[in-house]
Amino acid sequence: MSVNVSQLQYSEQRLPAKALRRRQLAVGVWLYLALIAIGTVMTGTFILAFVASLKVDPLERPFRLGFDQVNPAAWFAAAGLGEQGAGAPWWGGFAPGARVTFNATYAAPTNVTIEEPKAEIPRRRPGSGIAAALTRDYAADYASIMLKDVRSGTMSVRDDDGGRTEVWQTRTFTYEIAYDPDRRDGPTIERTPLNLTAPRSQSLVDSTLSPSRTERRGRLLSWDNITPGALGLIFNNYRRVINETADLQTGKSLFGNWLVNSFVIAVGRVVLTLIVASLAGYALARLKLIGARFFFAAMLFSMTIPAQVTFVSNYLIFRDLSLLNTPWSVIVVVVVSAHVLLMKQFFEGFPKEIEEAAIVDGANRFQVFWRIVLPNAKPALMVNAILAFQGAWNDFFWPFVLITSPPSSLTIQVGLLSLRRSFGGAQADWGLVLAGAFISIVPVVILFVLFQRYIISNQINEGIK
Repeated sequence: MSVNVSQLQYSEQRLPAKALRRRQLAVGVWLYLALIAIGTVMTGTFILAFVASLKVDPLERPFRLGFDQVNPAAWFAAAGLGEQGAGAPWWGGFAPGARVTFNATYAAPTNVTIEEPKAEIPRRRPGSGIAAALTRDYAADYASIMLKDVRSGTMSVRDDDGGRTEVWQTRTFTYEIAYDPDRRDGPTIERTPLNLTAPRSQSLVDSTLSPSRTERRGRLLSWDNITPGALGLIFNNYRRVINETADLQTGKSLFGNWLVNSFVIAVGRVVLTLIVASLAGYALARLKLIGARFFFAAMLFSMTIPAQVTFVSNYLIFRDLSLLNTPWSVIVVVVVSAHVLLMKQFFEGFPKEIEEAAIVDGANRFQVFWRIVLPNAKPALMVNAILAFQGAWNDFFWPFVLITSPPSSLTIQVGLLSLRRSFGGAQADWGLVLAGAFISIVPVVILFVLFQRYIISNQINEGIK
């Protein structure tokens, strides 16, 4: 059988209509699956970071997805304990008149006697030195604990190695933690810690809330707060990052100041960027200036120079202008760069005939720019505003160099570094650091969700051009 070469080439180039549709459908399915996979990875990373920020120890190994902060049964238990502690089921506490009931169940083989654990309300300081210095009242100074009830029972335990099922004995100890009745004018305390120390021969199998940590090879079980309230249990790290990053002199939260400082700097840089980028972009696109090409080339060249190369000269300039440790230094240090290029490209695509018609009607060049061109540049301005806000909000280098004191004047990105130094490292209190990092990305995410249509539409238009 002989086949003509031209016929073979023709058959390879022109597939039947059904085969072509199947191929297009297959390509579409693969692209769709690829997008779903990318979206799942990106969203999964985001969700995993949020879940980790809720945990007491986000670095625990192996990483567990089941813990009290995501367990609805624990939420109700925490709400009940918060109600008993301070009449506050949401945020909990320990207030005068409180009587809190807490259960702990231990199990052991039948040939082992289950002993009553040693229970105490420890005088536990908060995690950081700043919070410890600001804390005046401790639950240990106002609380008393006593054993109210003991109940015995049994439970089945399966041996993982042999597969056998054994019957173990259990004992449930019910404690009552009461606020000192003689101190009715005492303060409301945020946290009520609890320690239970028991022999290693018996194991804790159930409790009203899961212990925060296990020490001394399982003998000591400790709870950071047994009266957290539902939201106090779930968002404990978020509450701590606001309360424990405080100014030692004023006692006010530094984290709130860092957020406000970042917002002010981001808004200021957006306004200045839009003004400079729109004026410079229009001038480069429309006006016949002497040296315009040289200026444009110099601007492109400046975009290739890293900020680290010029930070000494910029630092000296701001020092001589007395702008160090002020928001103005960070606002004006990076204004134009790529934003001028974006606006220039947009203005070059704007129809000249509309501007010429306005000039014929008597408008001058600035009136044409202000009343005709700029109102039609809304998509480009929105994209520039979003990119400028995102860049200013996430900027770390310039705030780190130009704003060093007082602590209340830092931005959120530099403040996160101080959180890492205060709570990370040897203290390994990474839950609080993660909570702070997650809060810092919320404004950018909200901005993207609200204005993503401007970015997408502009990208589509650029693609069509």
